[in-house]
Amino acid sequence: MTVSMMEFKCPNCGAPIEFDPGIQEMRCPYCESTLNVEALQALDESQEEKPEPMAWGYEGSTWQEGEQAGLAVYSCRSCAGEIVADETLGATTCPFCDNPVVFAAKFSGTFRPDVVIPFKVSKAEAVAALKKHYLGKKLLPKVFQDENHLEEVKGVYVPFWLFEAETAADLEYKATKVRVWSDSQYNYRETSHFRIFRSGQIAFTHVPVDGSRAIDDRLTQSIEPYQMEEATSFKALYLAGYFANKYDVEAAEAETAANRRMENSTARAFEETIKGYDLVTPLKTHIQLKRGKLAYALLPVWLLSTKWQDQSFTFAMNGQTGKFVGDLPVDPAAYWSLFGKVFGAAFVLLSAVLLTIIGLM
Repeated sequence: MTVSMMEFKCPNCGAPIEFDPGIQEMRCPYCESTLNVEALQALDESQEEKPEPMAWGYEGSTWQEGEQAGLAVYSCRSCAGEIVADETLGATTCPFCDNPVVFAAKFSGTFRPDVVIPFKVSKAEAVAALKKHYLGKKLLPKVFQDENHLEEVKGVYVPFWLFEAETAADLEYKATKVRVWSDSQYNYRETSHFRIFRSGQIAFTHVPVDGSRAIDDRLTQSIEPYQMEEATSFKALYLAGYFANKYDVEAAEAETAANRRMENSTARAFEETIKGYDLVTPLKTHIQLKRGKLAYALLPVWLLSTKWQDQSFTFAMNGQTGKFVGDLPVDPAAYWSLFGKVFGAAFVLLSAVLLTIIGLM
């Protein structure tokens, strides 16, 4: 037999609240609050109300006559990435995994991008940024800069879904404040409990969600933000000389990530307004999204690939702002040397403290 126990929380301090047969009401054993059964049931049901999901919807814009002429789709058999480029491109490698890509078909279908941010950073600047990225890295193998080979530098327009919405928030928190003092006889500790309410609206614009599975989300998120005020209406001529990745994450699939990002940002923004307490715990979070709009954008990214000791390293650079990210190899000898120095310094400091304490005894 399976037995389940229903638990209710005290609306004042958040602790489990129990039914007291003596008074025929609910009593909190921690803060001594009492509440009749009907009132607590109504409060619990109100806290369980879920916000209505907002239907984003996206009809998309269509390609104008002749815009797709001369464009072709190239497919990578390794990572399944699809890129759009001039059909005269010829043999090349995938900008995402460095494996060969093959001609797949004439470009057709999919939504036409609504906006694009043109490249502002040149290829030469991207290469210079890579060299600068090596500087000051104490754990980087000394021979890496000399021996690693820059395989590819490709400018890629990465597909993004841009979300715009308002959040209407209704939040409730429990908070505690502790005061400690003493006199000649006793030490005192006073704990005060509070209920805090916050409500309001926050507007979000241009919340980006990567529309490509081929490129690591950690890279695209790390090179944010883009200056979206510089976005312009899409024209096919912006693709000249660059690659464009076809989106393979549908708008409906990207909604989940966008909703979560806006909801988390809203909750964090309101919680940061609560000051002066020792502990703050959320009790109820009700966030409703409304007035949603959606756009399909191409954003510029430089992808640089290097090889060293049969290992591939991929770096990404924001093609508009120049923000640069990427992982580097670690020299084990340098790592353990640094660890030894840090541990040794800590040991010396601890020994000095212990000797001082012993000397005072």
